Amino acid sequence: MDVTGEILIFVAVGFAAQLVDGALGMAYGLTATSVLLGLGTAPAVASASVHAAEVFTTAASGLAHWRLGNVALRLLLRLAVPGALGGALGAWVLSDLPGEKVRPFVDAWLLAMAGLILWRVVRTPPAHAATETAEQAMPRGRTAGLGLAGGFLDAIGGGGWGPMVAGTLLGGGGAPRRMIGSTNAAEFFVTLTIAATFLGTIGLDLWPVITGLVIGGVLAAPLAAVVAKHLSPRLLMVVIGCVIALLALRGLGRQAGFL
Repeated sequence: MDVTGEILIFVAVGFAAQLVDGALGMAYGLTATSVLLGLGTAPAVASASVHAAEVFTTAASGLAHWRLGNVALRLLLRLAVPGALGGALGAWVLSDLPGEKVRPFVDAWLLAMAGLILWRVVRTPPAHAATETAEQAMPRGRTAGLGLAGGFLDAIGGGGWGPMVAGTLLGGGGAPRRMIGSTNAAEFFVTLTIAATFLGTIGLDLWPVITGLVIGGVLAAPLAAVVAKHLSPRLLMVVIGCVIALLALRGLGRQAGFL
């Protein structure tokens, strides 16, 4: 396949991945990384390429969410700084250790978060009036720890910031569009740090892949932010819970040798 054809394929992958990620707060990295791993790319190279592309797509997505009022500044700051630190550490570790060793623990956590989110939907619809209270009541230490762990696992697994961070915040009762928007905006700083760390350790080689992912992701970002703003919170919670559960079950199935 020529370079143009390869770029166009990853434009489609990037568009689809960002449409889901921007609307639900998750799955860009996991989707794109899964495609690269399926093509035989080494885990560290796949993660480095995807995060290089995400520098641009997360910037576009975060800006779109900000303009639509989906971002809580306090929550953004509490996630971004520790998330960047965790991402740098994870990228450095992945240069020497296979990320697959920690994936079963991540997938088990994500499955638990999916169950908690869906249980909240069944118990009671998320109340829009409680949005500000939920954000202001979020313990600072807990949020910082979540950002640190999310950044580390995102770098190790080539994705996972959204399911880990947005999934946990939503499981704690946060209003969907604000949790998704803040998570997406914070992801820019995390991704920038991870990409810079990879650039300084193993370098970046798959430029046709990166270019295609960037173009597709940037094109999809504004549309995804609109979807997140206008879909009902209850529907978003159901879709997010199902997406997280499927991703976690897929990961556990691969580790067990079933997939």
